[in-house]
Amino acid sequence: MLLAAACAVLTIKLPFYTGFTIDTALGKQPGKITASSNIPLLILTVLVVVVMLVNIFNYKNRKLQLRITIGLILVSLLDVFLFYQATKSISDGTFALSSVLALAIPLLLVMAARGIFKDQKLIKSADRLR
Repeated sequence: MLLAAACAVLTIKLPFYTGFTIDTALGKQPGKITASSNIPLLILTVLVVVVMLVNIFNYKNRKLQLRITIGLILVSLLDVFLFYQATKSISDGTFALSSVLALAIPLLLVMAARGIFKDQKLIKSADRLR
């Protein structure tokens, strides 16, 4: 989950998509899409980072931690969708190499959820043996 938070922080400054914006007065201008260039993306990304960092220390209540992680997966997929929708404002562009970071966040969260679930299962089996 810490790696997913680090990837989310990096998406704030690193570009997801680069290309040219078409302005009627200035013509073609270079542009890039980052989380900081779009207010809804910035708010959603910062929210995901803060909840992930708080959720790391929620290890005593694994059921709640698992539920929050599943919610974070859905919110991070929404974040990726908003990144993709923002690409329509730039023409003649390509996806940047750092766009992999935005796509890695849901994958890393799924891995974290699997680990939390396995921990919960292990604790339940250890409680049965007592």
